[in-house]
Amino acid sequence: MKSESAPFRLEDYRPPAFTIDRVDLDFRLSPSATRVTARLSIRPNTADAASGRLELVGDEILLKGLKLDGLPLPASRFTALPSSLSVRDVPNTPFELEIETEIDPSANTKLMGLYRTNGNYCTQCEAEGFRRITYFLDRPDVLAVYTTRIEAEKADAPILLGNGNPGESGDIPGTTRHYAIWHDPFPKPSYLFALVAGDLGVLTDRFTTRSGKPVELRIYCEHGKEARCTYAMDALKRSMKWDEDVFGLEYDLDIFIIVAVSDFNMGAMENKGLNIFNDKYVLADPDTASDIDYANVEGVIAHEYFHNWTGNRITCRDWFQLCLKEGLTVFRDQEFSSDMRSRPVKRIADVRTLQARQFPEDGGPLAHPVRPEIYHEISNFYTPTVYEKGAEVVRMLRTILGAEGFRRGMDLYFERHDGDAATIEDFLACFSETTGSDLAQFKLWYSQAGTPQIVAKGHYDEASRSYRLTLAQNVPPTPGQPVKKSMHIPVRFGLIGPNGEDLDFSTVSGGKVEGDVIHMTEPAQTFVFHEVAARPVPSLMRAFSAPVRLAIDLSSDDLLFQVRADKDPFNRWQAAQTLAMRALVAGTSDAAQGRHVQVDPTLVSALAEILEDETLEPAFRAQVLQIPGESDIAREIGQDVDPDAIATARRQLRLGVTRGLGARLADRYRAFDDHRLYSPDAADAGRRALRNVLLDLMVASGAADAIAAARHQFETADNMTDRLAALSAVSASALAERRHMLEAFYERYQGDALVLDKWLMLEATVPALETLDRVKTLLVHPAFALSNPNRVRALVGGFSSSNPTQFNRADGAGFDFLADFVLDLDRRNPQTAARLLIAFRSWRALEPVRRGLAEAQLRRIAASDRLSPDTQDIVTRTLA
Repeated sequence: MKSESAPFRLEDYRPPAFTIDRVDLDFRLSPSATRVTARLSIRPNTADAASGRLELVGDEILLKGLKLDGLPLPASRFTALPSSLSVRDVPNTPFELEIETEIDPSANTKLMGLYRTNGNYCTQCEAEGFRRITYFLDRPDVLAVYTTRIEAEKADAPILLGNGNPGESGDIPGTTRHYAIWHDPFPKPSYLFALVAGDLGVLTDRFTTRSGKPVELRIYCEHGKEARCTYAMDALKRSMKWDEDVFGLEYDLDIFIIVAVSDFNMGAMENKGLNIFNDKYVLADPDTASDIDYANVEGVIAHEYFHNWTGNRITCRDWFQLCLKEGLTVFRDQEFSSDMRSRPVKRIADVRTLQARQFPEDGGPLAHPVRPEIYHEISNFYTPTVYEKGAEVVRMLRTILGAEGFRRGMDLYFERHDGDAATIEDFLACFSETTGSDLAQFKLWYSQAGTPQIVAKGHYDEASRSYRLTLAQNVPPTPGQPVKKSMHIPVRFGLIGPNGEDLDFSTVSGGKVEGDVIHMTEPAQTFVFHEVAARPVPSLMRAFSAPVRLAIDLSSDDLLFQVRADKDPFNRWQAAQTLAMRALVAGTSDAAQGRHVQVDPTLVSALAEILEDETLEPAFRAQVLQIPGESDIAREIGQDVDPDAIATARRQLRLGVTRGLGARLADRYRAFDDHRLYSPDAADAGRRALRNVLLDLMVASGAADAIAAARHQFETADNMTDRLAALSAVSASALAERRHMLEAFYERYQGDALVLDKWLMLEATVPALETLDRVKTLLVHPAFALSNPNRVRALVGGFSSSNPTQFNRADGAGFDFLADFVLDLDRRNPQTAARLLIAFRSWRALEPVRRGLAEAQLRRIAASDRLSPDTQDIVTRTLA
């Protein structure tokens, strides 16, 4: 293994010796030789500037010219390497440094810095892409006002876009070129710089802020796809209105622009006034986008817009504070989507994502705190822990302080730190000041990795009419943190009485309880609720009030009662999931020993009652009826995982549930077949979700009439949601019909790349032995492009992350395939390669044979002497 680069540590943070107040950029765009002139207004910032040495960073930069205060610098005054520029004897007073560089956008396969996509120029600068454009103090605590001049061939790039507000523009006399100038009046770090130039279509609209300020809205995309931006525009306007209503925040520029591009490493980027999006999160119409796609467009549009304040106007002091913008903004976009759609269903969906993506990270070799204290490559810390768990930490803060206290703290944060590069300490101080709360223990959520485990035991004493609830917490060891302190965990609760209503109690002893929130702060605490009229069924962690694993001594009858009676929708869903998971864990053990899985009649009864309960919204019923996935079961088992036994147990349980529900499935499925016109709104999406879950269960039986129903829906559907659901049901069951249906799907959509991503994903996730060979064949299919991260994530990412039995094949062929692919891709796009490698994160949990095969491939990757820092970082930590 090659030597590692020196790590970055939070404790080593120092303000920059110099800072930059103004940046004037001049881009002379050319496909293979773009010239960039950067004029930087620099001033000393700390005593370290007295050394007279200015150190700037670069990445594959070619220096063409260097001036200080207008005069060319002799070679003796500087040292220029592709990765750095060191200038000696600079003044100890403000000065201007002019740097001319040359870059090749067409050769930039890393998709960081300035690159070409479909003939257009595009930038991606977070986290450290700006240094691929010019030498710079490329760190988030250097905030400058940017003015950007963009020049290009008018025929090739009639659209020239930059940050901020548009200024002067026009043709360049005597040439075929033109220019445009953009000015952003708000100081920002270099990672928020953006430029787009090319030939694009546009959808326009307007928004008037609550103070009466008119804002021009534009969404740019490939020509011919403008109509597919309509929903994104609507989501943008709703986001702007929501942020005014809920947080009191107005937009601040004259124009807001979104550009959809097809080659993009991330989902989207919140560059000030010029958001650049992966086109999968912008383009949507009923024939090509599913209900999930519509929800994702809405959520990601909101997320990037909300960054205008939580990320742009207030940014991060350093990359260790990444959760300060990302976790906080995920919380905000989750709240927005909850208000736009169904709050209970959105909460369940978010927790599903957290448990599927972040819990395994917290429980494996890549575990790290919400605010990490060390990193080698910051690109590898755009993780579920920073985003999803970071959002849960903010949600807990609101639960602890209450909605009003939380809003006061947020108001102070926006007032005090507008224009700042802030820290977690700055953020929490605002809440402490406005509410008088001591948040020292709560702050551990930012510094301690791992998912806390809570064991709950309850006892009702009929004689004293008291209920004793004992809670014990444990935060397991994680890499670099063998011993943990007790956390402040808000436990939202209710005590459900025999009639289904929450029981009253007079007083509580043993700890702090405010309203319906227990404040757990010790390793173990016993809370005694007095004057409780009857034995309750405890409903703990309502609305998933903390990102923990809860073990509670409830019988199957208690869980069934909770499914029927709990007024908290999340815990009704959780109770059904617990019943199913108990059966699946036991069934996996049975399957491993060749025994048939037994289906608990209690589970079937619970699901039947939910299915028939017309008082519940269809989207909620759909969530409850979904059997936990194979990865969920593996996570619950925890060690010596046998993916084949898990798949067998799940297949047999689904079949048992299908048989137990019987004719009700088909009856309810037909009842929803009312031929209404498609609408992406929450109510109609919920109806489709329930109908398609029913179809999936029906197809699991393998019955001819169920398969016929799936084929009929596939062939006659007027929307992507229903067509894709039918195809997915057949493909996931590895039925013979899947090949004909997959080929028909490809023929229908072969001209649409985003839809073909769905096809590639379906091909990659068929649970059949021949799938690996099919994936290898598709690597040379016209629909696949190694240069496009979306195609790579759909096919190779789909296989390695969403096909547990075939990726974790007992012969190790799946591991070998991914290792070969990562080693090849790493030379082209290290960021995407490193993220694919995360599929190995739970290798230690596998049974011994698979564990050894996975480790061998990881060590083969680690032994390569050509690894990028991104991939080397992931493989090193995965093996540690």
